[in-house]
Amino acid sequence: MATISSETQIGQRRSYDGALCTVGYIGEVAGTTGSWLGVEWDDASRGKHDGQHKGLRYFSCKSKSPTAASFIRPSRPVDAPQTFVSALQLKYVGDPAAEDRPEPHKQIVISGKVAQEIGFDKIRREQAQLAELKIIILDGSRVAYASHPSGDQQSISQVCPKVTELDLSRNLFNRFGTVVEICSELGGLNALRVRGNRFQDIPQDKGLDSADRVFRGTKELAIDETLLEWPEICHLASKFVSLNALFSSANQLSVLSPIPPAPFTSTLVSAHLEFNEFTSVADLAPLASITSLRNLHLKANQISTIVPPSSSAKPPVFTSNLHYLDVSYNQVASWSFVDSLAGSFPGLTSLRFAHNPIYDNPDLDNHGQAAAPSSGNKTATNTDESYMLMLARLPTLKTLNFSAITPADRANAEMFYLSRIARQLAAVPEAEEAGVLARHRRWAELCSIYGEPSVVRQRELDPNFLEARLIGVQFYLAQDVGGEMVVMATRTTKIPKSFDIYTVKGIAGKLFGLPPLRIKLVWETGEWDPVAGFDEEAGDSSDEEELEAELERKGEEGRFGEETSQVGRRGGRWVKRETELKDGPRQFGYCVDGLEVKIRLEMR
Repeated sequence: MATISSETQIGQRRSYDGALCTVGYIGEVAGTTGSWLGVEWDDASRGKHDGQHKGLRYFSCKSKSPTAASFIRPSRPVDAPQTFVSALQLKYVGDPAAEDRPEPHKQIVISGKVAQEIGFDKIRREQAQLAELKIIILDGSRVAYASHPSGDQQSISQVCPKVTELDLSRNLFNRFGTVVEICSELGGLNALRVRGNRFQDIPQDKGLDSADRVFRGTKELAIDETLLEWPEICHLASKFVSLNALFSSANQLSVLSPIPPAPFTSTLVSAHLEFNEFTSVADLAPLASITSLRNLHLKANQISTIVPPSSSAKPPVFTSNLHYLDVSYNQVASWSFVDSLAGSFPGLTSLRFAHNPIYDNPDLDNHGQAAAPSSGNKTATNTDESYMLMLARLPTLKTLNFSAITPADRANAEMFYLSRIARQLAAVPEAEEAGVLARHRRWAELCSIYGEPSVVRQRELDPNFLEARLIGVQFYLAQDVGGEMVVMATRTTKIPKSFDIYTVKGIAGKLFGLPPLRIKLVWETGEWDPVAGFDEEAGDSSDEEELEAELERKGEEGRFGEETSQVGRRGGRWVKRETELKDGPRQFGYCVDGLEVKIRLEMR
């Protein structure tokens, strides 16, 4: 029968063949003999249940996964935990015992070819100089203690006194006090990363009593994947009196509670809350109390609204200091969300919004009503159109999806947006016009800048009437004069839909006294299209923050427009949509849309 070691405790962290877990239960399991350890694996896909076995719950897991837990025998060999110094020496210096056991050199093989190692010995020698290390990464090194109980090791301050960045992610800590003890000997620590650990009883941890002194100069804290609750995160962050960046992704957060008074509410610049479970911006309302917050990262949550429809709460309003927002890979499916961003984020100048349902399928013209007719040879992709509509709806943006916005980009996008609104208005009766315009807050503003577009509503005609089978055509003859197209003459007529393009050319040639075979017919749709290249995401959110900071250093918006204008000139990113009507037997009515069209004649 397996026996339980006196060292085994509830909450103890263990490693089995490199797989980390936390002991949640010690004892017998119904229907079996002997003792068991119930453990919750850090890798939630590794287990078989959630602490409940055959209808009986033995322990609860922090993870919401149904397969985070397992029962294992106490006799199973466990990986030995290490002290900080022993793990440091093992990784950067090597195992002294292994040096006495020469092993054949292991070659690096890539795609069947042996790779030549150049410079690795020099890197190893430099890393072995522990006293000179400034960045230490002990991710997954089974660190459980600051120092050996016997005290026969050198102190941390003697071994690595120059450390500024420390990564202790995925180790065997169960108390944050142990991390405080390690860092208390690193006076110059600027960044601490403890991702993937499982800290317990944060509010009651006496080891945190001296943390504000230990972390007085630490500006970055990464506690992603620790499954800490928001009050615990706030309590921990309050110990970092100079905190500038907080990383708390993948912690199963869904709603934030109010933030108690803490130093970080006036120092925090960047909050990273990606891969959590927020469904609305209102879930993050307490962050609006952080006056220093400039960058908010919410990638890959489940956000779909500003405020849930069932809530009577007012939309949260963040300070004008918040300039950058990342809500990519969420569930936004309405343009009303985009329009509301300006109200909740009045200082917003940089946005990442790609990979939301509304961005992948803008569907601007279909709001529970018949869509306006569109050309069959549409060249703009959905993301190109979404880029334009986002830019036009948010007048304060300077960058969108990592792409700088020039004055030319903005003007073209806003004209495109106006044309789309006009097309939507044309698709509904005049009595419904107010309802359409209510969804486009910038309509009046843009009309005052660019002029109100023409809205031509097509009358419903009986298809048996001759009028329904005729298309009104305005032909005009254009010639290139000094690099500009100049209108030389204009003619108007009506042409049956059933006529083929050969016949239409013959009519046009007769109207202008030109040989039909020498003219080219170009249908001008009156709409704008983007050229490929709008939605080119590159880099990551940290790159976006650097760009934002650089733009601010460069000064006023006018200078910004001058220095980034080259971005907007990549290959002529905006073009009017027009189509050549090529010779053939295809009927005229299938080549154009609507009952009124404009066609340009050019000489070949």
